[in-house]
Amino acid sequence: MSGRLASRSLAVRRLAALVRKESLQVLRDPSAILIAFVLPVLLLFLFAYAVSLDLRKVPIGVVLESDGASARSLAAAYGATRYFRVTPARDRRELQAALVGGELRGFVVIPQDFERRLRDAGAGPLVQVITDGSQPNTANFVAGYAEGVITQWAASRNIAPQALVELRPRFWFNPEIESRRFLVPGAIAIVMTMIGTLLTALVVAREWERGTMEALLSTPARVLEILVGKLLPYFVLGLVATLGSAMLALQVFDVPLRGSWSTLLLLSSVFLAPALGQGLLISSIARNQFIAAQAALFSGFLPAFLLSGFLFEIDSMPAVIQAITRVVPARYFIASLQTVFLAGDVWAVMIPNMLAMLAIGVVFFGLARARFRKSLDR
Repeated sequence: MSGRLASRSLAVRRLAALVRKESLQVLRDPSAILIAFVLPVLLLFLFAYAVSLDLRKVPIGVVLESDGASARSLAAAYGATRYFRVTPARDRRELQAALVGGELRGFVVIPQDFERRLRDAGAGPLVQVITDGSQPNTANFVAGYAEGVITQWAASRNIAPQALVELRPRFWFNPEIESRRFLVPGAIAIVMTMIGTLLTALVVAREWERGTMEALLSTPARVLEILVGKLLPYFVLGLVATLGSAMLALQVFDVPLRGSWSTLLLLSSVFLAPALGQGLLISSIARNQFIAAQAALFSGFLPAFLLSGFLFEIDSMPAVIQAITRVVPARYFIASLQTVFLAGDVWAVMIPNMLAMLAIGVVFFGLARARFRKSLDR
């Protein structure tokens, strides 16, 4: 019994020494500090301000062919909205070159007989909307909002008949329809992927590249102790980066946190399992920092950016690609982060996502443990 206690005590001391050694190496490594603390700030500012799915001040033209008071009032309504930047014209031929050249995304034609069409309900549509179909999303926005402007204008002048049912749209979780509020939580997941996968892949590959891994393998420390000693500092670093990113999201980018901080930390801890496991697996295969960095970017960052639902809807992807997204941990982490930030602690959504992340993490760690032997042979 005393021998077992002594062995456990030695194992704890070895693990503590390995963690201390790795923590000091992190503090002395400028690249680790930059990736953990500077990169999150840069990425969050980039996604919060440079990347936006909100359309504002879309350049369009308004062709006013009628001189009637109602036509001028409608043209003024288009110019008053914050969603359009209006270029006025008297003839549609004045705007065709700008539309073809990409300077305008569409134009609205208020015809000469606008006043007559306004009086006669069956005289045909009030206006004509022409859009640039080379950018379908923007074209749909221009067409839809142009129709919305004339609907609101007509309702304000009591021109349209009273509808039997009055529709009042209400958007849950994001009433202002601000894309920043779901882009920033997704950006936090991208940051966590970079910290967990890239840093872990680089640190172990660096040991092999510098030849210090041989000295580490010659110590009495077991493989599991070496792995835990390597990963634990980066696990803590990832949680600290998450807290810093969340504070930045709340205080600077005005993203609400409707869930609890403990749930946010729990989700981040679970996500770090596949992220760190993937980085460890990469470093066990590629014992060169450059190759490890490339593998981490291609297998970690790009799938998290493109296949996680961060910018592109998974439901709109082909069935084969949708199946591939199921093995991307960031898919589940982004959905959970958006839930905890915008909706709250909705466990019915988060628990299946956490189980999926843990399952992927177990696979990565199992493969890395099988590759990482206490031997100098590959």
